[in-house]
Parts: sequence; C-alpha cells; structure tokens
Amino acid sequence: MRDGDVVVIGGGYAGVRLAKRLDEAARVTLVDRKEVFFHRVASLRAGVRPDWSVTPFIPYDRLLRDGRVVVGKAVRIDTTARQVVLATGERLPYDVVVIATGADYPEPARFAGTTTEETIKSLAGHQSRVAAAEHVLVVGGGPSGVELSAEIRLARPDARVTLAHAGKALLHSTGSERAGRKALAWLEAHDVDVRLDTFMTPGNDFDTYRDARGNVIEADLSFWATGTTPNTLWLRLAGHGDWLNAAGHVRVDRRLRVGGRPDVFAVGDVNDATELKITPTALAQADLAAHNIRLRLQNPGRHRKEPLLYRPTQRTPVIVPFGSADGLTVLPVPGGESAVLGGRTTALAKAKTLMTPYMRRQLGYTAT
Repeated sequence: MRDGDVVVIGGGYAGVRLAKRLDEAARVTLVDRKEVFFHRVASLRAGVRPDWSVTPFIPYDRLLRDGRVVVGKAVRIDTTARQVVLATGERLPYDVVVIATGADYPEPARFAGTTTEETIKSLAGHQSRVAAAEHVLVVGGGPSGVELSAEIRLARPDARVTLAHAGKALLHSTGSERAGRKALAWLEAHDVDVRLDTFMTPGNDFDTYRDARGNVIEADLSFWATGTTPNTLWLRLAGHGDWLNAAGHVRVDRRLRVGGRPDVFAVGDVNDATELKITPTALAQADLAAHNIRLRLQNPGRHRKEPLLYRPTQRTPVIVPFGSADGLTVLPVPGGESAVLGGRTTALAKAKTLMTPYMRRQLGYTAT
C-alpha cells in the first residue's frame, strides 16, 4: 500500500535518487523537461570526444517500477490546492512536492535544446570546433574548468590551450592548496598556459577577450566554467520569490523543507543547504529528504516520529579527472589537512568511466 502522492520536479541526480527511494512507499510522479536523464558528469568529455557523444544519455523508462515519469515543464506550485501546474495546463495533485530542478551549467555541461537529438547535435558542434581550433580558452579554474582544460589538451595536443582563472590558486573551492598546486603542475607539464589572478571579460571584437588589466587574449574558441545558476526563475515568476535567497537558491530548513512547510521540500543544487554543489551532496540530500517524506506519509498525527536533520559536511571527496587515466582526489581528513590522492585512485573512482556504470544502474540499466 502506498501512502500518498509525491511529485518530484526535476529529473537530475537528486530528483532521480529521491524518486527511486520513494517508489515503493508512495505514488511517485517525476516531472522533467528532458526526455532522458542527462549524466552531466560525462558531458565535459562528451563535448570534446565523439566516442562519448551518446554516453551522457540514459532513458528514464526503467527508473520507477510503479511510479511514472512525465515529460513536461512545471510552471507553478499551487500550495492551496496542493497541485503542481504544468505548462500544458495539466495539474498533478500532491501530498508532498519536491523541488529538484538543479542548476544551469555552461555548455557543454548542459542539456541543450529540448530533445536528445538536439543535445547530441550540440555536443557534436563542440567536438568539431575543438577539433578545428588553433587556440582554446577556458575561463574558470574550479574543478570543471581544470577537468575541461585537461580533456581539451589530451584531445588536441597540437592546439594552444589557455586556462584563465580569477583566483590566485586553482581548485580553491576544495580547500586544499596542495590540490591546486598539483593541478597547476599537471596542466603546465602538458603545455596548458595557466593564467592566475586573471579576471576575463569578452572583448569588443570577435574572438577577442580581455582581462581586468586590459590585456588581450585572442582565441577562436572559448568555454566559460565560472559557476552555475539555480533553476528557480519559474518559482519567482509563479509568485514564490519569497522562497528564494538573494542568489536565487531555494531557502530550506534543516529538514530540507521550504519555508517550514511540511509538504514542500527542495534538494540538490537548487537549495541553499550547502555551498558544496557536487553530486555526492545532492544524493545525500535526496536520501535524507526521502526518509523525512516517508515519515510524514506513513506516520500522520501527533505521534509522528521526528524527521532527520541535514548537516552539511565538508568531508565529501572531490574528484577532478585529468582525462581518463589521471587526476586527483581531495579527501578531507578530520582535524587535519585534506589528503590529495593521485591518478591511480582517481582513475578507478571516476576518471576512467566518469561514474557512467553507476548512474546506469541507478536508472535500472546494466552498467555498460
């Protein structure tokens, strides 16, 4: 017996995990604009290497045994009627609704267009431009910028590759200076021109970029890996701007509920629970929210058990591949400086497959 209707808005990492966790406990409806799951972790390599073009796409059709997936755009949450309103006018009733719309990433780490075919075509365009470019500029020295620079260098050993970063060290968000030095050493050893303390803006001329000092970099292709934007504009347009903080993230309490509402949750990159926007964090939030939602549905009334509290952790490993056979893993150590593990560990943990077999299994498919 299932104990209520749960509508999950967003079919990214957090949404997929939470929907699967609740499939046996509730009547689950997963809503997403995409027709397939987009494995964003594999997208940077797919934007460079043609043999990875189809890897990021995993169908939703085996995710849920009893729930359903609706391809559509949510435009409003009617908290009075307790319904999710789709762009088509369809209304989905809920006992609990979960906002898991994630964040928008720069290309190529983006599901471009509305269909798989359109996104594959977009990735092919990136691959062609990388293959033809004489000079590629990557802006942003966080994990994505470093990973993309490495992928481009390995795919195009004959091209000029420049990585421009506004900070004084690479991988600053990991909290490990050693990781930044290790990434810098690898990139420089592979002839990537790394420019630190260099804030870039598009120039006035085509293919011309300027730093804050007015210095010009001419490149015939650029990628900007300078951050993400939470997908919450639809909430603001629907009159729920009071749910958002100044950066556009959904404000949640320690139970991952929105505005203290017992029937509205937000998980993953879309919320303000943590600044660490990585896949393991999104999955952990989905697990905790699934537990709390199950408690709410199965234990109504005054004798309901206390829900779990979310505690942001800074001990989540951060894995940065340098292609398929090298990279680094930042492993936080309680009470001490983070350990930085090398290529062998990183290749086994992520770099070789980019977690593709794991995500395929999560969606009900075989690993290959």
